[in-house]
Amino acid sequence: MNKISITFIFMFAVMLFSSCDLDEIENPNAPTVSSFSEGASEADIQLLATGLEAIMRSDLEFHYDTVSILGREYYDLTGVDPRYTGELLKGPLDNNGFLTTRSYAAWYKVVKSANILIEAVANSAAGFDDQQKNSYFGYAKTLKAYALLMVANRQYTNGIRLDVEDPDNLGPNVDYDAALDGIMSLLNEANSDLSNASEDFVDLSSGFEGFDTASSFNEFNRAVAARVALYQGNDQMALSLLEDSFMDLDGDLYAGPAHIFGLTGNDIVNNQFHVPLQSGQEFMAHDSWVEDAEAGDTRVDEKVVELPGGTMFDGLSADYQVAVYDSNIDPVYLIRNEELILIYAEANIGVNNDEAVDAINIIRNAAGLSDYSGSTDDSSLLDEVLKQRRYSLFAEGHRWVDLRRLDMLNQENIPLDRTGDNIISAFPTPFTEQLN
Repeated sequence: MNKISITFIFMFAVMLFSSCDLDEIENPNAPTVSSFSEGASEADIQLLATGLEAIMRSDLEFHYDTVSILGREYYDLTGVDPRYTGELLKGPLDNNGFLTTRSYAAWYKVVKSANILIEAVANSAAGFDDQQKNSYFGYAKTLKAYALLMVANRQYTNGIRLDVEDPDNLGPNVDYDAALDGIMSLLNEANSDLSNASEDFVDLSSGFEGFDTASSFNEFNRAVAARVALYQGNDQMALSLLEDSFMDLDGDLYAGPAHIFGLTGNDIVNNQFHVPLQSGQEFMAHDSWVEDAEAGDTRVDEKVVELPGGTMFDGLSADYQVAVYDSNIDPVYLIRNEELILIYAEANIGVNNDEAVDAINIIRNAAGLSDYSGSTDDSSLLDEVLKQRRYSLFAEGHRWVDLRRLDMLNQENIPLDRTGDNIISAFPTPFTEQLN
């Protein structure tokens, strides 16, 4: 990530986050929250903005691994830590263990960093006009909402805190529906900011190429809002939001903003890449994912590789290694066009089923499959969309959420391969949060 220097990484490394709070920073030579809250310069603001983008990649693979394992998309059969095949598949999850706390803390670091940027811009000595301020506000609020959505999907019925701006006066823990409402409200605030922002936008990495002006970044904002509307069951709103997003029915399915990685000393790699056929890299697709695929579906060969002889650990076996990424510097997309087309297909069910079928066929044809020929009643079309999401969005953190939101998180869809395995619907509230 060319624009992330060691200065930025160090700044956020010292911001050790725990329970929606920041530990005291003793080193007088290191940057602190207070040093940016009043009188920040333009360079300070850009440093914070760049750091916000960088910190979103922190522990990214841990988030995707844990939710994908819960959705039985794949298993971690490396044997590095037996909790991945024990606690995570059997439960109950330890509310003070790393499976519960690690991603929770990582996403709230993003939220905290966004709050710091917003406060710094509001009180900056840089002389920004309102349009320039709105650029930063819209950027920070959008990424803050994205992070809150990711943690809300993990916590589900156990709830999250939307308001963590004042570490001494944290807001209440709210349930999932209230969390989605708050996230949508924040995205709409950002949309308003971006609609009244300067086109001389925040300086972003190449991962946001094509989304690096106020108007194009707002298309990303509207795309995330469409995802939220789908989760809320508001199909009409989802369709309306997609009109203002970057969805393109004829476009590249992989178009969208992305986390990027690099091999330089100041950067990090994509840890979701697994070296093919190498011992110690046994992140294995559930065999049913291959067995249930239609013949000729090119997504199978694109996303997994057969491991000769397969592998077994802790009573679990599998034959196909996850191979979604081709290298350790491949981008990880925040949201992409293929997902938006699938949202469009699902939201059209019961509204315009012919349009839903057309969107389904875009996805099927891109995967080397013929047009959909099944029943066009609402239930059948929903099953087909869910199937296409299963294969198109494999290992991108959607399957567990999709099954849960559609009341399909059951043994028919979540294989229980051993005695004692269970279906887990949410991560518990971290122990430290219960103390607040």
